[in-house]
Amino acid sequence: MTAMNPIPWDPWSYSADLDYKTTDEGGDRSIVGFHVEAVDGGIGKIDEATGAVGSSYIVVDTGPWIFGSKRMLPAGVVNNIDWTEEKVFVNRSKAEIKDAPEYDPDLRDETLYRDQVGTYYADRERR
Repeated sequence: MTAMNPIPWDPWSYSADLDYKTTDEGGDRSIVGFHVEAVDGGIGKIDEATGAVGSSYIVVDTGPWIFGSKRMLPAGVVNNIDWTEEKVFVNRSKAEIKDAPEYDPDLRDETLYRDQVGTYYADRERR
C-alpha cells in the first residue's frame, strides 16, 4: 500500500519482518520460556504462545512483578526475537502491559475478550 494508505496494524499476527514461523505454522522453533522485554525493561517469561493464523498471541507470566499474574499480548506487539539470548522484545511499556486486561484462559478464544485485548493494545502508541 502507499504512504497515504498504510497497511493497517493487525494485532493478532506476527510481523512479517520477524521471519518467524511458530511450531503451529510448521516452524521448528518455539519461543515458550523466552524472557520478554518491554521498551523499558523485563516483564517476565513466555508461558505459552500460539501461531494460529489471524489469532496469534503470547501469554507472559509476570512472576512477582505483577504479583504472579499473566497477560495475553497479541503477536503484533512483538517487534524482535533474539534467538541467542532467548528474548522476545515487545513495543509496549511495562506500565501498558501491567494495565492491560488480565489473562483469562477460559476466555482467550472468546471474541469479546479478544476484541477487548486487541483494542487495548491498538489504542496504545506503538514504539
